[in-house]
Amino acid sequence: MNISVALFFMDDEEEVQNVPRRHLRDASNLFEVPNNQFVANFRVSKEVFRALLDMMEEKWVAGCRTTQIRPDLKLGTFLRFLATGSYQQNLGNEALTSTAKSTVSRTIAECLQIFEDHICGQWIKKPTLTEERNTMEAFYERTMFPGIVGCVDGTHIRIKSPGDELKALYYNRKGYYSINAMVICDHKMRITFVDARHPGSNHDAFVWERSDPDKCMQREFDNGKRNFWILGDGGYKLKPFLMTPYRSPRDVAEKKFNKRHASARNVIERCFGVLKNRFRCIIGSRGLHYDAAKVVQIINTCCALHNMCIHYRSEEPPGDVIDDDLEDEVDDNNDLESRADAIRRKIAINL
Repeated sequence: MNISVALFFMDDEEEVQNVPRRHLRDASNLFEVPNNQFVANFRVSKEVFRALLDMMEEKWVAGCRTTQIRPDLKLGTFLRFLATGSYQQNLGNEALTSTAKSTVSRTIAECLQIFEDHICGQWIKKPTLTEERNTMEAFYERTMFPGIVGCVDGTHIRIKSPGDELKALYYNRKGYYSINAMVICDHKMRITFVDARHPGSNHDAFVWERSDPDKCMQREFDNGKRNFWILGDGGYKLKPFLMTPYRSPRDVAEKKFNKRHASARNVIERCFGVLKNRFRCIIGSRGLHYDAAKVVQIINTCCALHNMCIHYRSEEPPGDVIDDDLEDEVDDNNDLESRADAIRRKIAINL
């Protein structure tokens, strides 16, 4: 007999209330979905999904045994949110991860906290000396530009209006509210640093000046380390360890420098494209409808998952997001930048 008909003819209301709903929900086996559909739904491979389940195994919040959701369905719901940026109510109604809106909200919060406490730090970290040397060699083989240890850029993540007191801080020059997330990546598009704490009104150069990489690289330079550079666009100040392009190249050497610089720095633009194609919650036209602290968690989580997908060689998502968050150029007018300009000129002449 059809279960809906059976329930209709039950006289005892208590029996109806005690129908084991958990068994109905458990009938959904995410791993039985074909591989291409699985990646389309969750934007990660089954291998990455299983690795996440293993990492999160002992970290779920304990709940009532008869009503708690399986870990794989929790993770699936969370990844669907990151993949689509859908409203929580619509997300909860999806066939593969069908859950109530309030449950979706709790699941997202729980997963974000687990990522922040246990996963992001494992997958987003400063490269080792060996990894740094490999990055330099790879960039040199590809572009003939020496000493590149990474590329940096900022990208704006749209958010809802943060309230009257903070509106001016988060309102960016493009005319919407955002977080300005600074990202550094290597030659493989692996993200080695992300700082998503700054409101959208802040310029890229401002964010860099207050970052740990700037302080660390300045310290290394002061201690005698040489011939290592991060590449940035005209939105950053030229430094001995941060190479930016010439604004108005004067000769063949400077034109060649700009061409090689652009060729190498293209990797950060491709990194943003892959990241935003995979996790479309961060390009939604309506913006992320969460407070700034939770948006920071979401951005960090997307970056960690991006690195996992590269590690496990998950296929890149289809489509192409062009990141056009170009900043106005900044003035180079102090002694440190003059010293950096001499270094830049030396590189240009020797390219």
